Amino acid sequence: MDVNLQFWSAEGKSFFQRFLHWTDILDPTVLLKSNEEIEKSRLLLQASAQTLQEPLRDKKVNEAWKLSLSSVNPGTGEIIPLVFRPPAFLPIVTPLFFASLLPHRGAKKAFICQFLFHAYTAGFTIANGNATAKAEETALPQKIPQKQLLVCTGAVSYAAFMGAVPHFFMSQNRLSGPLQVFFRKILPIPLLASLSAFTVMLVRGTEYENGIEVMDKNGKVIGVSQKAGNKAVRDTALSRAALFGTAVIIPDSLLYFMQRTNFLLRNPHVLTPLRLLMTVSTLGALLPVSFSVFPQLGEIKRDDLEKEILSSTEETELFYNRGL
Repeated sequence: MDVNLQFWSAEGKSFFQRFLHWTDILDPTVLLKSNEEIEKSRLLLQASAQTLQEPLRDKKVNEAWKLSLSSVNPGTGEIIPLVFRPPAFLPIVTPLFFASLLPHRGAKKAFICQFLFHAYTAGFTIANGNATAKAEETALPQKIPQKQLLVCTGAVSYAAFMGAVPHFFMSQNRLSGPLQVFFRKILPIPLLASLSAFTVMLVRGTEYENGIEVMDKNGKVIGVSQKAGNKAVRDTALSRAALFGTAVIIPDSLLYFMQRTNFLLRNPHVLTPLRLLMTVSTLGALLPVSFSVFPQLGEIKRDDLEKEILSSTEETELFYNRGL
């Protein structure tokens, strides 16, 4: 079992525990660390027998955990590319997310903004995904299988096209009040949430096609399970949809009431920067929640697994890496 998964086994049993750890792990200053420092941190954690019993008391060990958890994919043991590490997610995705929500005059600009947003989230999903049964096809981050690359490109293009549909209708038709509210305010929220989940399901499709490794409580690999892969991808897709859907609903709901205040009626130009500030704040608050909703070290009942795995162990619960 990778040391990162060992950490989550000991320190991620409750939502509150996971949330506190993710608020620390998402510190963007860890992005300044070099690959050499990351590798040294991993060696320190692997060599120390006491790190799991007392992972947070020693400052040096604590920093090593923080660097390892924020920079290494526990499913592959590889260092994640800088722009796709969890601490980089918020600074990069926020402007892309905000731009995708702006009212665009033409469908072309809307498509480009949607494409950039979904392309980054797809890249993040692949880089933080799980290792599948076919190890030669999952040498992340050095190589992405051709099939997965084509699926990813198709998923991003489709999501960008569908995301631009409301802007296309508004630019091609003079919509009445209720229809304009529907296409501008109501439709984009469920559409963005469902497309975010759809992208995760497609780009990590190899996980439920080929299966992922399941382990016992001691970290011994028992077998490869498509059902565990399906559960890992489904949970991640749900958390991603909830993250972006809620990140639209909260600022829009607050601004709906604030728009009627005298200050905003006199200063309508303040609305856009205020929306940006609220979007950044909402995403920043919800991101550790999204990563914490489901355990990083997922659990699955023995009876829910394939028959060939049932005959390999008597353990009632098995574990797998969920990914992000």
